[in-house]
Amino acid sequence: MPAYCLFDNLKIDDYQKLERYKRATAPIVAKFGGRYVVLGGNVELKEGDWRPTFPVMIEFPTLKRANEWYDSEEYKPLKALRMSAGTYNAVFFEELPPQGTGA
Repeated sequence: MPAYCLFDNLKIDDYQKLERYKRATAPIVAKFGGRYVVLGGNVELKEGDWRPTFPVMIEFPTLKRANEWYDSEEYKPLKALRMSAGTYNAVFFEELPPQGTGA
């Protein structure tokens, strides 16, 4: 089942580092079968009080593949670069299998 990695860029302290991170990360995401689904944009709050600052969502074929990317040697130095550039929240979640035949 597909899996999604949701990152919320809460605070950016060093935009130059984050730009370097963004340029270098996309090819590694693709290598692990990932694709960007959301990269910032307008956010409309409909319920609750969560106010994403700059959401980024990446889809991977499976949760296993998402974790292989996140824990990979290729991504490790980029993850450190991102963490040194600001403050973030991140969650990974897996799509549920279809439940029956109705909406």
